[in-house]
Amino acid sequence: MPAGAGNDSSSREIVNALLKISEAITSDLYLDDILKLIVNVTAETLGSKICSLMLLDPGKQELTIKATQSISKEYINKNPLKVGEGIAGKVVLENEPLAVENILECENYKFKDIAVKEGLVSMLSVPLHLKNKVIGALNIYTSSPHKFTDYEISILSTVADQAAIVIENYRLVVETQVIKEELQTRKSVEKAKGVIMKELSISEDEAFKKIQKFAMDNRKTMREVADAIVLSNAMKKI
Repeated sequence: MPAGAGNDSSSREIVNALLKISEAITSDLYLDDILKLIVNVTAETLGSKICSLMLLDPGKQELTIKATQSISKEYINKNPLKVGEGIAGKVVLENEPLAVENILECENYKFKDIAVKEGLVSMLSVPLHLKNKVIGALNIYTSSPHKFTDYEISILSTVADQAAIVIENYRLVVETQVIKEELQTRKSVEKAKGVIMKELSISEDEAFKKIQKFAMDNRKTMREVADAIVLSNAMKKI
């Protein structure tokens, strides 16, 4: 691991890494790509054997790996952790960073067989916060015994906060896009209903049901059917 805050070279590396992550947040990269960049930069800068970002499924109350720079299939495909289970699960439950100098001697650590195979010794896990809620954990492992400093814990916590910003921004974009799609679908369906009502002399409710039934029978979305109806009507006028 890099030396603490007193090492100028190491401090510059940390600053550069945080700047790189900040730039990624405002880039056009997809969420998975940004999170992959975050774990790669974190692992390289902090000299960790493995860095992984785990996200919480609120419904199942489970943590699963969302991003890691590890190529180990055993590590990537390991079973989810319940909240309170293992090191990361405990971090999410208690909303506090947790450093373990030897995970093989820690009764809370769940995957000792993988740790032995991958040569993992020490671990630091910090929570990801989003609007006063814990949404996951960011973890780093070393291949030799290491006592994590307050400075290293602070750095990893800062990275975790930036990762949470990425996730929140992505969620907002998705929600905005969903709202736009819903509004456009409503507009298209309204236009299509008008076309059908005029052509068949039926009520608005009957027109809607015809669009809905056609969409279901043909495994199409309401938007696709509505757009086709409107386009077909427009073609008749050419």
